Amino acid sequence: MAVSGIVFIGYLILHMYGNLKVFAGQSAFDEYAHHLRVFGEPLLPENGLLWVVRVVLIISLLVHTAAAFKLWARASGARTTKYQVKKAVAASLSSRVMRWGGVALLLFVIFHILHLTTHTINPGGDPESPYQRMINGFSPENWWVPVVYLLAMAALAMHLRHGVWSAAQTLGFTNSATARARWNLAGYLTALVIAGGFALVPLSVLFGIVD
Repeated sequence: MAVSGIVFIGYLILHMYGNLKVFAGQSAFDEYAHHLRVFGEPLLPENGLLWVVRVVLIISLLVHTAAAFKLWARASGARTTKYQVKKAVAASLSSRVMRWGGVALLLFVIFHILHLTTHTINPGGDPESPYQRMINGFSPENWWVPVVYLLAMAALAMHLRHGVWSAAQTLGFTNSATARARWNLAGYLTALVIAGGFALVPLSVLFGIVD
């Protein structure tokens, strides 16, 4: 679970970087989207890199989900009522909502793919320009779309905050008080940078900073 989570964090950083190109304007964003489709040609076919990334993400998702269910079942089987109450009091909010936050993020990923990848959901129409598709989708006329994205980013922030800490603990990086404090801070910073970076785009469009 820790290793597949690290794969997702790496992908999220790269994806966030691409999204933030929206602040460079339509030409820069559309050119970036075009290069993703043709990257590696002629060694790779058109969209070849994207499909490699998708396969890696699908495998990571299956591993992550299977590990989550296994850990969930193990924790439920080993937990007594007394321990359960004690843990609920001591646990952080992000750790308590980790499982349901993961389910919410999975549902959001499906919505995100239908919105900006397959164009099945087109609240702002379906222009040819990827930049314009994003701008139209996050416009005030379609206010519910940025709301969905922002709620998903809140779930992502909590998932990342606890996930980074848990991964560090699993990999043996929290064996001292100093290390635990550093990785706890790393969890907060990772959540802030990634979820905050993604949230900047719908917020900027919604409030007219980017149009």
